[in-house]
Amino acid sequence: MALAASSTTRLWTLVAKEFWRKTRRRLRAGPVYRWRYSGRTPERVLIAPPDLRLADPQIALEIYYGRYPLSGHLVETGGKSPFQINVPNHGWQKTLHGFRWLRHMRAAGTELAAANARALVSDWITMHGSHISGIAWEPGTTAKRIIAWLQHSSVVLQGAEFPFYRAFLKSVAMQIRYLRSMAREMPDGKDRLRARIALAFAALSLPAPASALRGATRNLAEELDRQILADGGHISRNPMVVLEILADLLPLRQTYANQAETPPQALIGAIDRMLPALRFFRHQDGSLARFNGMGATIHDRIATILRHDDTAGAPLLHAPHSGYERLSMGGTTVIADTGPPPPVDVSNAAHASCLAFELSSGRQHYIVNAGIDTYGAAEFRPLARATAAHSTATINDTSSARFSHSLRVNDLLGSPLIGGPQHVQCKRTDQKGVQGFIARHDGYVARFGFLHERELKLSSNGNVLAGRDRFQRPGSAAIRNNGRDFVTVRFHVHPDVNLLQDEHDRLVLAADQADTWVFTSAEVVPEVEESIYFAGLGGPRRSRQIVLAFKASEIAEVHWQLTRTSIAGYPENN
Repeated sequence: MALAASSTTRLWTLVAKEFWRKTRRRLRAGPVYRWRYSGRTPERVLIAPPDLRLADPQIALEIYYGRYPLSGHLVETGGKSPFQINVPNHGWQKTLHGFRWLRHMRAAGTELAAANARALVSDWITMHGSHISGIAWEPGTTAKRIIAWLQHSSVVLQGAEFPFYRAFLKSVAMQIRYLRSMAREMPDGKDRLRARIALAFAALSLPAPASALRGATRNLAEELDRQILADGGHISRNPMVVLEILADLLPLRQTYANQAETPPQALIGAIDRMLPALRFFRHQDGSLARFNGMGATIHDRIATILRHDDTAGAPLLHAPHSGYERLSMGGTTVIADTGPPPPVDVSNAAHASCLAFELSSGRQHYIVNAGIDTYGAAEFRPLARATAAHSTATINDTSSARFSHSLRVNDLLGSPLIGGPQHVQCKRTDQKGVQGFIARHDGYVARFGFLHERELKLSSNGNVLAGRDRFQRPGSAAIRNNGRDFVTVRFHVHPDVNLLQDEHDRLVLAADQADTWVFTSAEVVPEVEESIYFAGLGGPRRSRQIVLAFKASEIAEVHWQLTRTSIAGYPENN
């Protein structure tokens, strides 16, 4: 009861903070404050920072013909400016106003693409440049737009006449002043960090006094030290955030160098920690493990970032500050969530995934989490975030953390995760020829009185993953058969893997031209049920899951094993 009350108190404190923040934002967008965003217009852009994000000239052509494939949705404008039409998809609108799609015009490299980029920027300035409201002026979107306009200023300003050149610089300056006034009060998380990155880009790319650069550098360093953990993860525990922030930090480091300025040590240190962290979350096929907001992976994007990684050797196996463990040998990779939920302020994308794991062998994934459909319907997000969508255990079909709130809360905050595990203990058990860990969480203690403990061991050159799931009361008291002790341990199978039964009634996981794995369980007969894999590149896909269902009062501990019986379709040489 005390834990529930504490969670509720934290939630309503967050609601009050967000309500006050939005009230102040509306006030600062009003006529009383707006004069603060006017001032001297820069004379020119000193330098256009590089952009590491992938570009496609074909998308520039689509945009020229009025087709905007943004945020997973295609919108045809019918000859109108995209800023004139009302599109109900929030993600599409945020992407439109963020202007990252300017990189496709740069990649096209034609006068036609440059003219179209200039026309669209002009449309935005005319329709939204002086009216500070709506999605266009959300601070996170404004930060993206400032970075994009600076990075692709050479394309936007190519062949521009003086009136547009002046209007462009005036609008950039106004947006920078607005973002500077909002940054300190932005909600915690990646948008606030990106705002500091955008202001550092601006201080380097535009004529500014030395004090402006010093201030931007100092604020950036403080935010990096606070948000980037000692092992390179982000406080949100989302692997995708590591990738997204690196895509901004690496060009920023280069921009400091190009301007003969010394980057802050916090920037250098953050990049040096984050690059190995990105490798930590990678399976051998290049995709990132699906935890805490991670969906489908665009492999080329990661490859582009990792070209800047000068570290040598295998990825780290232990990320204690981020709350993850990695087992890797003989072409087998296991990545597991062994941490508590992130702070409430940055938990909108967090999952109830404690002690879940993924297993890949070679370039094929076998056991996965459902992940999220990044551009899909919002109503499916709670399903993807639930514990049942992960390869771990649930008790009484209940998630180990709560993220469903009233409509008022969701409208204001999104859907922060609360009431999850408070204490997660984890210990490595590596020995010669064996990698492993034991972890335990208390996410079910408040509601059902159970601790969940999981032990994983990878051995025999990566051919055997042995698992143990144990359920106990604090203090090792006996578990009573009271109808609230039903346990389901799930193993979600990747949709590209066939799940068969051999002549010994064992479950066989096989894929074309890939390894074959056999699943066995000592105490419980495994069952096969339908599942759904949200993180497919083409959207959700039907899949299956292996399920161990039992009562903890009758079976308090289960042992299971995944054994690789052949490699790439050929018998192993034992």
